[in-house]
Amino acid sequence: MTLTSAVTRRRFLRQSFAFSALASLGSFSRLASALPAGHPSSEILMIGDWGYDTDHAGQTAVADAMRKYAQQNAIRPEAMFFLGDNWYGPLEGGAQSPRWQTQFEDMYPASAFNCPAYSVLGNHDYQVWPMSKVDAELEYARSGKSRFTMPDRWYTFEFPAKNPLVTFIALDSNVPHGDGITSHGRDFTLTAQQHAEQLAWLESELSKPRKTPYLVVIAHHPVYSDGPHGDHAILIRDWDPLFRKHGVQLYLAGHDHDLQHLEFEGHPTSFFLSGGGGADLYNLKIQESARGPFAQKIYGFSQLSVTKEKMTLRHLDSDGKLLHEFSKTPEGKITVAG
Repeated sequence: MTLTSAVTRRRFLRQSFAFSALASLGSFSRLASALPAGHPSSEILMIGDWGYDTDHAGQTAVADAMRKYAQQNAIRPEAMFFLGDNWYGPLEGGAQSPRWQTQFEDMYPASAFNCPAYSVLGNHDYQVWPMSKVDAELEYARSGKSRFTMPDRWYTFEFPAKNPLVTFIALDSNVPHGDGITSHGRDFTLTAQQHAEQLAWLESELSKPRKTPYLVVIAHHPVYSDGPHGDHAILIRDWDPLFRKHGVQLYLAGHDHDLQHLEFEGHPTSFFLSGGGGADLYNLKIQESARGPFAQKIYGFSQLSVTKEKMTLRHLDSDGKLLHEFSKTPEGKITVAG
């Protein structure tokens, strides 16, 4: 089933009935036969909202599924994305906290994921508990001893490293909420000045000539979401016009603890949310039948496969079952599997 970026909501609603066919792929072995032979694409695996501080069952299940998925399908990811809320609760010791070893290095081992783990900051990272977790994450990344990659609060890079196909812009979505208050107890945000600096930097980066066929933005907070946090008024005001103006093809986020894919008529950007990495799950506020094509309250991870011809994105659950898949060409033509 093929559609253009200017697809109507009604057509997406009709497509949603076809998504159930993906569930029949089921196991890792059956999924392997559905993936392209030889995997000529460059692969990225991603999760958001993963570093829960108390119950690690969800995080462990998703991490195990990612390892099995990569092994059974002979996937060697060239990058991982960690879409924020990397650390819930206290991070005693900051960059020297033992949680780095147990919940990152061991949970996502280099034996399975020998690649950079590009990370962005979430609202739970923006806490002083007992010290600034933002400072701790930046310090840990700059130590040079880990795959955890975060050169700054916002940064850009090309992927893959050889013959790049995608220009990625990683942003800090912890922007002031419009009330002029940047600190609430242990929680804080960017200052108004930092937000203005990032916005100017973003517009400058988007305006630069690029050689890659794809332009993708990643951050923690969704611009649009069917989850309980809903659409983000400040990001809609400040970022969305730039996405439209510069033809950003894809926006990746977390924050709502579920998996989503949203499309809007006439919008060049596909909105893809992967927030099921291990924290407690959230009930959806808007069902996929009303605004989709996909939204589900479930633990899981996501995959981005890139070739010159198309980007393919998949949502998978913590049993390795394929839930949703779509592809997008450099020109913006979307194909939803089903």
